[in-house]
Amino acid sequence: MQNRISLLPFLLVLTLAFSGCSSKPNSLTVNQPSAVGGQVVGAGSTFVYPVMSRWIDDYQHNHPGVQINYQSIGSGGGIQQLKQGVINFGASDLALDDNQLKDMPALVQIPESAGPVCITFNLPNLNQPLKLSGSTLSGIYLGTIKNWQDPAIKKVNPGVNLPNQDIVVVHRSDGSGTSNIFTTYLAAVSPDWQKKVGKGLSVSWPTGIGGKGSEGVTGLVKQNPGAIGYVELTYAEENKLPVAQVQNKAGEFVSPTAQGTSAAIDAFAQQLSQDIRQPIVDPPASAASAYPISGLTFLLVPKSQPDNKKASEVKEFVGYVISDGQGTAQQLHYAELPKSLQDIDKRLLDEVRAGG
Repeated sequence: MQNRISLLPFLLVLTLAFSGCSSKPNSLTVNQPSAVGGQVVGAGSTFVYPVMSRWIDDYQHNHPGVQINYQSIGSGGGIQQLKQGVINFGASDLALDDNQLKDMPALVQIPESAGPVCITFNLPNLNQPLKLSGSTLSGIYLGTIKNWQDPAIKKVNPGVNLPNQDIVVVHRSDGSGTSNIFTTYLAAVSPDWQKKVGKGLSVSWPTGIGGKGSEGVTGLVKQNPGAIGYVELTYAEENKLPVAQVQNKAGEFVSPTAQGTSAAIDAFAQQLSQDIRQPIVDPPASAASAYPISGLTFLLVPKSQPDNKKASEVKEFVGYVISDGQGTAQQLHYAELPKSLQDIDKRLLDEVRAGG
């Protein structure tokens, strides 16, 4: 496993899209997963599910002899299945650190997409964009800000007719890379959050109700007037939910977009050149157009695959994802991987083979 990767400073990257609204995990085939069976099996991030589904559909159309199964069960679930050896690749919005890698099979971590985590809400009578600061968001999720007319919310939304209504806080109930991005951001902007809650795939939420997967969070927000939650942009768009503008370090209120995520990644280019696992939340004030809650998504691919046929199938599919598949990703509101990053990904992928 190559933990430190040298990237060119003009690193730009992709952004996101998402889909679905179901309390059950998404699966792209109905077959039971088996890493050693007649299919390539992956599991993990809901963050990447919509573009993953397109990648699989397009790839299988052009490779009818290959069957690929991806289950959208959250990054934590994918990591656990990878540890158990029951899948051929995982997808995670959290890169594994050195301590976590000690408990895993030897693997490569391949960045394949990036995007913003958006804040969605259910305020039917709000006719103006909702603006939220980092301190306000942390207060809402700490449970200290409980009503939409709280002075902290009104302060950054002057003249907006906010309802006198309790806030219904919604969060993920499962281990989630989306939660990791969101809590990493809250820990960066709020000392109270860092001290009381921290960051990770799963945390002990101080308040709120949990939904399984981005689909579950989306459903709960949609069902509860006054609710607020965090999901990928396409989940909100496809369910006709609005997204908030979030204040960055430059003091600008920025909407979650591909361009905002690219600006955040560019702001961390130097750090990313030293370690691809660098978080890209809360970028410096010099990045005035950067959206502050963004993250990379990684394919976690064991270096050792069961046999030559499976190693070839896995490598060819992942190779498609990080090259030709980027055009499809762009159609789904992801930014296209720069050639410099594609080249690094290809070198990492070369470490995958039968028998390791």
